[in-house]
Amino acid sequence: MDEIAAWAGPVLEAEELYRFFRSGEEETLALRGVSLSVAAGEIVAVVGPSGSGKSTLLACLAGLDEPAGGTVRILGQRINSRPETERAALRAKHIGVLFQSENLFAHLTVTQNVQLIRRLSDTTSIEAAVLLESLGLGDRAGAYPGELSGGETARAGLAVALANGPELLLADEPTGELDAETGRRLLALLRRHADRGCAILLVTHSRDVVAAADRVIRMSDGRIDNEVLEEAS
Repeated sequence: MDEIAAWAGPVLEAEELYRFFRSGEEETLALRGVSLSVAAGEIVAVVGPSGSGKSTLLACLAGLDEPAGGTVRILGQRINSRPETERAALRAKHIGVLFQSENLFAHLTVTQNVQLIRRLSDTTSIEAAVLLESLGLGDRAGAYPGELSGGETARAGLAVALANGPELLLADEPTGELDAETGRRLLALLRRHADRGCAILLVTHSRDVVAAADRVIRMSDGRIDNEVLEEAS
């Protein structure tokens, strides 16, 4: 971990990622040589039509899926082509992940879900109560996932993703289930985390998320079309 502590390059680097899926004799090319990087303190939005490879890319970047070719590095450390135990250790310590399929254990309260991640990552980051309050969940801390509304579930999932104080946050449609005001509050929270040095990559269809990002990466047919720097409003 000394090499990670001394790392001064991008938090996330992906080089020439390829991912193939086969069904019988048919082959789908989900990723076709995708390369990108995200620096500390930067919010990057990934946009594109359904089926363009965004969610597959996110899974490969998180080490939850194995690309057929290419390299993913987190803080200079390669996360792909390693045993799952090593990938899981890197995720627990350095990465927060939020997918549309919620990352909550049904038998634990919201607070217990957050505390579990804090224990697994051995973090000394923001306390569970403070994090939940910042997401407007202070009065729902003792609720179970099945008792939450769609918007509350999305915010609780984000709390779990941020519970280990990650250097990198990867999220799929983080504002998809939120009303406009709660979505703005969440984006302000993400900006505060970025200002503290967190690198953030968000897959989204939301114009508000795109407007809040520092850069926008557009995907189509498994490739990056172009990279656009969003002007500050």
